[in-house]
Amino acid sequence: MDKTFQPSDIESKWYQTWEDKGYFQPSGDGNPYCIMIPPPNVTGSLHMGHGFQETIIDVLIRYHRMKGHNTLWQVGTDHAGIATQMVVERQLAAEGINRHKLGREKFIEKVWDWKEHSGGTITQQLRRMGTSTDWSRERFTMDPGLSNAVKEVFVQLYEEGLIYRGNRLVNWDPVLHTAVSDIEVISEEENGFLWHFHYPLADDSGQLTVATTRPETMLGDTAIAVNPNDERYQHLIGKTIKLPLTDREIPIIADDYVDMEFGTGCVKITPAHDFNDYEMGKRHGLPMINVLDDSASMNNNVPTAYQGLDRFECRKKVVADLDALGLLDKIDDHKLKVPRGDRSNTIIEPYLTDQWYVDAKTLAKPAIAAVDNGDIEFVPKQYENMYFAWMREIQDWCISRQLWWGHRIPAWFDEEGNVYVGRDEEEVRNKHQLGDKALRQDDDVLDTWFSSALWTFSTLGWPEQTEELRTFHPTSVLVTGFDIIPFWVARMIMMTLHFRQEVPFKQVYVHGLVRDAEGQKMSKSKGNVLDPIDLIDGIDLDALVSKRTSGMMQPQLAQKVEKATRKQFPEGIAAYGTDALRFTYYSLASTGRDIKFDMGRIEGYRNFCNKIWNAARYVLMNTEEHDCGQDDSDGYELTLADRWIISRLQRTEQEVAKTIEQYRFDLASQALYEFIWNEYCDWYLELSKPILWDDTASAALKKGTRRTLIRVLETTLRLLHPFMPYITEEIWQRVSPLTGKTGETIMLESYPQSNEKRIDLDAETDIEWVKGIIVGIRNIRGEMNISPAKAIPVLFKNGNDTDQRRLQDNRQFLITLAKLEGITWLNADDTAPMSATSLVEHMEILVPMQGLINVEAETSRLKKEIDKLQKDLSRISGKLNNAKFVDNAPEAVVQKEREKQQQQQQAMEKLEQQLLQIANL
Repeated sequence: MDKTFQPSDIESKWYQTWEDKGYFQPSGDGNPYCIMIPPPNVTGSLHMGHGFQETIIDVLIRYHRMKGHNTLWQVGTDHAGIATQMVVERQLAAEGINRHKLGREKFIEKVWDWKEHSGGTITQQLRRMGTSTDWSRERFTMDPGLSNAVKEVFVQLYEEGLIYRGNRLVNWDPVLHTAVSDIEVISEEENGFLWHFHYPLADDSGQLTVATTRPETMLGDTAIAVNPNDERYQHLIGKTIKLPLTDREIPIIADDYVDMEFGTGCVKITPAHDFNDYEMGKRHGLPMINVLDDSASMNNNVPTAYQGLDRFECRKKVVADLDALGLLDKIDDHKLKVPRGDRSNTIIEPYLTDQWYVDAKTLAKPAIAAVDNGDIEFVPKQYENMYFAWMREIQDWCISRQLWWGHRIPAWFDEEGNVYVGRDEEEVRNKHQLGDKALRQDDDVLDTWFSSALWTFSTLGWPEQTEELRTFHPTSVLVTGFDIIPFWVARMIMMTLHFRQEVPFKQVYVHGLVRDAEGQKMSKSKGNVLDPIDLIDGIDLDALVSKRTSGMMQPQLAQKVEKATRKQFPEGIAAYGTDALRFTYYSLASTGRDIKFDMGRIEGYRNFCNKIWNAARYVLMNTEEHDCGQDDSDGYELTLADRWIISRLQRTEQEVAKTIEQYRFDLASQALYEFIWNEYCDWYLELSKPILWDDTASAALKKGTRRTLIRVLETTLRLLHPFMPYITEEIWQRVSPLTGKTGETIMLESYPQSNEKRIDLDAETDIEWVKGIIVGIRNIRGEMNISPAKAIPVLFKNGNDTDQRRLQDNRQFLITLAKLEGITWLNADDTAPMSATSLVEHMEILVPMQGLINVEAETSRLKKEIDKLQKDLSRISGKLNNAKFVDNAPEAVVQKEREKQQQQQQAMEKLEQQLLQIANL
């Protein structure tokens, strides 16, 4: 093996091998196990959230594949309607081409061309993460099979009365000219204003004052609402007011929704431009007057003076005109949540328009029951509450979008406006006997979430009853973030139950979001975005700065991001490799919580990879070209250390399997790390040396140790493989022949299973005793500044018969690992010389100090250390005795100083004790 581990030398080689040889395809004779990838957008590139999610899925897939299950990870991408259309429109605009001039058919051809040549970025990046998805079955939400499923679902739901066309309020993007879903709307707090206006009563007996953040919408007001219990206005309910700037009168109505404590207790109601007002308008049968066109300019339903004005220009004119009439009361500064489109960044308008809807309330009932009765389980369970809250208040789902890229709605209109739904135009004509009647297909396409809702069964061949559908559906588990429970998870459950009469998956594992080390959301404007590929391959500082600031229109923001980047990564980002990144994700994956991604961790796990690599080199150097019992022949003898590591391996196998099944990947990775680093590498490899390097040790003992070294390593590699696929495959290829294995790849080997008969309590207890002795002696060396290379005498006192037996059995381990020149057992009445001491249970370990240290030099060193600590303590005490500091500093800062004071005090007491010991020599 090479001297150092270089991830770049092995990753692409092994991934290509796995994919070319079909190892990712379903195999195994066990029960089916299937996970569907949450399909990433075809326009997307891998971000930290993707990386986290896909590595979680991969550990489950690789684990179950090795358990012998017939395992499928179905892969695919989403056509991403708005996102893809925008990408292609931008490219065309750069060439001076407008999609409307190009025409729909040619534009769609351009999109397919883009998808063919540029749409595979994210699938290549998924490969870099080591994902063992079955690429031979890759699907796309616009491929013919899935498109056929989408049509079938639409037609069936329409025929059952569960899809209808209605005029309702939607989120409208006036730049993209389409309805958008709630998840595509980002509402953030911004500084704005609250305008207070007077509305005169129609009988001229007074006026009511209302407040609004959107003055232009007052032109569409159709009522003023008050709370029925508000005594100030009860006498006005049923009267009317004159709507300023118009020639309309509108009623004063009573509704419990109105908060008497907010503002004046009077609320203007604009049903066509506010979701809450829309619901109130329906309750009271109010007219719904749309005052905007699809570009958010004022339409012909407003007075002539305002027609054609942009909404914000109209706002200024309305305020000025009301002020001129003496109807402007005041303007307050006001912070408000402003909804913006995640693609266009424009302010989204609630807009009244004709759209297609799914009767979600009807579909939700069995979907609620499926979770309620345990057919589907959320992990962690708390997310069931989010699911129920959404489903029990669900509104009908707007499924139409005013785009060209997507599944075109299979509906046709005649010249009279009648609508006909069918799988194609021929079916529509035959079914409704339309002959040569002129028909026009609906221009709209379906919401991308519509096709995604069919993902678990459409990807397996539905509506055909395929073998894959029978084998792998329902799928085993869905791995997803909590943010799309309402938009995707709930809809998949609804659609699958309706069309398959079975659940889409048995469990939903909900993971948290990936944040930066301080818990901040990763965003380009904060300059804290990490790219998983950069962490794998490394990136130099200038390239990283350029990447983080590209496309930034504000120079000040770009400078801020550059400064933060240069401070955080003065030398750029090192190459850590895929295995280190994956293991970092697992170490942070406690159920459902957001994770703080710390660069210190990934560095630590790169070191872990190096540790494994170096351990394997040691094992191979001591086992290759030797008899390691490959043929399972007898003639070997196990040492106490061999029995101990085999026992500890069984316990680790138990813990890893249990925690994977519980989705506690943090605990599984911790168990692996503890066993490999602390037990196998730090202890067992060291305990093997006194046997392998001792010419007097028997051949049977040497064979037993070699056999254990190689077999425990091989088993550990299989145990670790789902977490770190590359390094384990590379090492396993060298190690496995020495155990007699002949398999082609570690990923198709069996996953280790614990054998309780091999758990050896006596060996574990005895080795813990040996470790306690060695650690105690090493601590004394450190405290007394005795060189690790110097052989020292050790005395044992107050031990019992068991201690004496253990000492006799393990004398060679102790002499070698603790670097001892001799061991003396003291009887109860023996007097010990002045010694540094340590305890293992009741037994004392004594290291005589005479002749081991330079008393004068050590005294001088300890006094200097004590003097330094006293100065530090004096400074800290001064801070903590300063009332101004204690009262004004953050509590966490004060607490940190108190902890520092306590640590320094303990350190000084320890040094003073050592000084006293030396003085008595």
